[in-house]
Amino acid sequence: MNGASREALATARESLDALTDNTSVDVAKLAEELAAVTALLNREVSLRRVLTDPAQAGEAKAELAGRLLRGQVGGETVDLISGMVRSRWSRSRDLVDSVEELAASAELTVAQRADALDDVEDELFRFGRIIDSAKDLRSALTDKSAPASAKGELLRSLLGGKANPVTERLVVRLVTQPRGRSLEAGLESLSKLAAARRDRMVAVVTSAVPLTDEQKQRLGAGLARIYGRQMHLNLDVDPEVLGGISVRVGGEIINGSIAERLDEAARRMAG
Repeated sequence: MNGASREALATARESLDALTDNTSVDVAKLAEELAAVTALLNREVSLRRVLTDPAQAGEAKAELAGRLLRGQVGGETVDLISGMVRSRWSRSRDLVDSVEELAASAELTVAQRADALDDVEDELFRFGRIIDSAKDLRSALTDKSAPASAKGELLRSLLGGKANPVTERLVVRLVTQPRGRSLEAGLESLSKLAAARRDRMVAVVTSAVPLTDEQKQRLGAGLARIYGRQMHLNLDVDPEVLGGISVRVGGEIINGSIAERLDEAARRMAG
């Protein structure tokens, strides 16, 4: 992607991360809806051209996307797509590619929440090796004359119950909606996304008052040193935290709040 599209995609990734870091969001549903929007934009060339037309105001494009999608997909998906079409894109196809990437990233987040991301990454790799060695299978899955539904059923018979559901959904979408890519290129892209997601950790930070930019930078840098990986901060404000902060990384809690210290003191006194 060229400059404008790269910037737009980076912004969209941040918006997706903000959504998927919220445990109340149904990320599997979000992924399914983003995949449906990808199919719509890929099919409706004139629509995606309108939504990426630099001569049109961003807000007007966002309103159009909202009218088309509202009632068909959830509010999170509408907001995400509306934000994307407000951005400037170098090519209309870049918008479709980016929505498709967000759909795959959301699926990988589902696996990450279930502590199964390593399994999915390994299964994608192993499926690629199977495709390399099973020429008849590759031919069946890439046959342009074969209906997508038949390819999907074949894959479900092969992967159902044997692979993680996220792996199955990703591969089925790749095969049934190739969008001009080779199967090998699509699998490689998915593997790269999985690797990038695996190297990213999320810290849920709760504080009594909002942190300053300097505090966020210092905290992020400190956590990155501790865990040796890139750290995304998901910030929350809770007035009941009397001071300090509480940080949760995965199942580990680093609690430095005054409230926790008072509770600990009370427990010691009672003991």
